[in-house]
Amino acid sequence: MTTASSSLRQPIFRQYPCLPRNSRYLPPLQFSFRRFPSRIRASSAVALEPESSTQLNNGLEVDLFSCPVCYEPLIRKGPPGLNLQAIYRSGFKCNSCNKSYSSKDIYLDLTITAGSKDYNEVQPNRTELFRSPLVSFLYERGWRQNFNVSGFPGRDEEFKMAQAYFKPVMGGLLVDVSCGSGLFSRKFAESGTYSGVVALDFSENMLRQCYDFIKKENPALATNLALVRADVSRLPFSTGSVDAVHAGAALHCWPSPSNAVAEISRILRSGGIFVGTTFLRPSFGNSSIASILRPFRQRILQNYNNLTEKEIEDLCTSCGLINYRSKVQQSFIMFSAQKA
Repeated sequence: MTTASSSLRQPIFRQYPCLPRNSRYLPPLQFSFRRFPSRIRASSAVALEPESSTQLNNGLEVDLFSCPVCYEPLIRKGPPGLNLQAIYRSGFKCNSCNKSYSSKDIYLDLTITAGSKDYNEVQPNRTELFRSPLVSFLYERGWRQNFNVSGFPGRDEEFKMAQAYFKPVMGGLLVDVSCGSGLFSRKFAESGTYSGVVALDFSENMLRQCYDFIKKENPALATNLALVRADVSRLPFSTGSVDAVHAGAALHCWPSPSNAVAEISRILRSGGIFVGTTFLRPSFGNSSIASILRPFRQRILQNYNNLTEKEIEDLCTSCGLINYRSKVQQSFIMFSAQKA
């Protein structure tokens, strides 16, 4: 693949869709900094096609995505756009560590081990469970519906609740981490209130299921949604480049919630919003008793990280997030926090 030889410090002029004169998201006329411009903002009443890359003089582009190894913006060779077809037909390369990335099947693999031939990591059981073709197939065919026993309101109501939290950043870029089969990724894309939606998961089979649902339910979503395989503890985006992050029924599955939330905080721009749902664990009231029982609880629950509401709030705060809010129903919690 040809690499970019021209300096990235030259002025970069970008084309923006027309916005109303009274829009509070009118963009500046030009950028002159090295890294990829962090976001495209628009009035929430206007659905925009995101401009996911910046054109260089030699025909290559600095892309929205970054290398998961060094976090430098990737150089794209191929058609621009944050959509399935454009990404599938593009090649990506990091000029810093000289690593290349490309689409496999229908998703872009941006894991650290992408392209490795011999190396293979053994993942925790809960991670491997959701990589299973059977579990991926069953997730929206009964598996997720059983969450209502624990107080989860259901897809439509959870989507409305999340949209209410995301209202201040509508018109920006949304990343749905640990998206599974795209249960909510597709809803966010259908809403037309975001410049682009990235459905991101570590499971290859979950991403394939998402693609199958798109083909069957609404092929038009392919023009405003990208499928990316990545590790939540090594998100392939530049610092401060994302407006909104959603994680539905995910936190309890992460091997290290602190690493994951720290990564989410890193990629959020100032004022960006993180919304998540998960299963709560009962609070014993006495922190010393809880700390004693925790190792036994984790073994019983096969190492799922079910936290209390106070632990979730403390985790968000320790990762630089503010304005924590939450809604609880039985074991279900939806929480929101904002990047300072």
